[in-house]
Parts: sequence; structure tokens; C-alpha cells
Amino acid sequence: VQLQACGGGMVQAGDSLRLSCTPSARTFNSGTMGWFQQAPGKVREFVAAMRWSGSTTRYADSVKGRFTISRDRSKNTLYLQLNSLKSEDTAVYYCAATTRSLIFSTMANRADHDYWGQGTEVTVSS
Repeated sequence: VQLQACGGGMVQAGDSLRLSCTPSARTFNSGTMGWFQQAPGKVREFVAAMRWSGSTTRYADSVKGRFTISRDRSKNTLYLQLNSLKSEDTAVYYCAATTRSLIFSTMANRADHDYWGQGTEVTVSS
């Protein structure tokens, strides 16, 4: 299964973007999908995740109130709405997924996500 992420770009601080991630198959309907970011020279960090059922979502503290994760069942697509972007949000954003329905405490773990997309780059200039 491949995860196709898109929607990145170059924007100004305060602008918005919407990232999308579409799996090549409907593999994660009972699982968990999420987003991670990797800034230049830094490790890949958790941004947000949700159970495909919609029952549980989790956000990194740094994006709470600014980013929103959602999914469209009919389109089999995961979204990340990025609002009020800051220069520190500049990173490559990776879509990740697992067929397991993760509990809240494990959603932020890279190791618990088995599938990864190729990444989409977001650059925010101040």
C-alpha cells in the first residue's frame, strides 16, 4: 500500500494550507492515520493523528488550535488543515498509517506507524 501525500507549498506566515494523503487501497478503514513533520537537521516529529473511525484524535502541543486533522471516507483521504502558519512549521510533512486502531498514548509514536508516504514540503516565510 502506498500513501500519496500532496498539498505542500511556499507560503507567508499567517497563511493556510491543506495537505492531503490518499492510500492506494482502502487498507486503513479500521486503523489509524497521522502526520509527522521533519524540519531540516531535525528528527521526524509527531504532528497529529486520528483513528479512521474518527473516535480519537491527538495533536502535538505546538499545533493545537492551528492544525486540524480530518478524513473523508468517501474519498479515502486524510487531510491536515494548517492555519496561522509560522516559520517554525517549515518542514517536510509525512503521512503515516497503520492498520491497527492505536490508543491515544501510542498515536505519537513513529514506530507504531507501519506505512509512510513520500512527504510534502511546507515552507513558511516570515
